[in-house]
Amino acid sequence: MKKKAVAVLTAISILIAGLTGCQTATKSYGGKTTIKLEPNQKLEEITWKDDSLWYLTRPMTNEDIAETHTFQQQSNFGVFEGTVTIIESKE
Repeated sequence: MKKKAVAVLTAISILIAGLTGCQTATKSYGGKTTIKLEPNQKLEEITWKDDSLWYLTRPMTNEDIAETHTFQQQSNFGVFEGTVTIIESKE
């Protein structure tokens, strides 16, 4: 009986994740989201507002280098932890 309940809950979670969008699923159910910024954009700050991921960028200067930022969610019991990766690039 427990195996059936776990299977049903897993199926529901996958369905909800598919319907709600990648960012929301990452925040609510764990997983990974990767965002590639437009070329020559530098990440300044990132935050969640409800289920939306907001990030602040600025134009890169000649001195800036392209970086990859990884933001990891840590939960109390290690369940539903998510990762958001932001990738910068230069032309």
